[in-house]
Amino acid sequence: MNGSIRIIGGKWRGRKMAVLDKQGLRPTTDRVKETLYNWLMPVIYDSECLDCFSGSGSLGFEAASRGAKSVILLEKDKQVAQLLNKNKQLIACDAIEIHHTNTLIWLNQPAQKQFDIVFIDPPFHQSLVAQTVNQLENNNWLKSSAYIYIEAEKDHELMSYIPTNWQLHREKTVGQVHSYLFIREEN
Repeated sequence: MNGSIRIIGGKWRGRKMAVLDKQGLRPTTDRVKETLYNWLMPVIYDSECLDCFSGSGSLGFEAASRGAKSVILLEKDKQVAQLLNKNKQLIACDAIEIHHTNTLIWLNQPAQKQFDIVFIDPPFHQSLVAQTVNQLENNNWLKSSAYIYIEAEKDHELMSYIPTNWQLHREKTVGQVHSYLFIREEN
């Protein structure tokens, strides 16, 4: 273990969880997380969430702490996925499900369920956001009024591939990170 994240609200507020120090792993800062969960406050309780590139688990564990009905975390790195499972056991949360998988492969199948809220916060500079957005929309993973949160590097040309039925609800830049919250509208 090389660090920790902190749950900032809800049932496990103040609880720290171990995080591995791995290249490409950027836990969402408390400041950005607080802004995001202020945006999601009206819709987080009893929602079904998908954390596409869970990494530290910061966004997914926060959602569960704030009353999400279910949270699926997808993580490609085996060691990181194992640590997410240990953190899940520490808080004994049945609402969290962790899959050690490649997100793009997982999403490239017909949807087994649809989600109210999706978090897309992949490693930067790897062109993962566009493919993820495309698969979420085309493979029917999103409920008609889903909220989609995207965290990308500040200079990322995001709007060029966002589906026309995704309306930008909120956005904010903090340092080198640009955060977007979209609401999906039925075509």
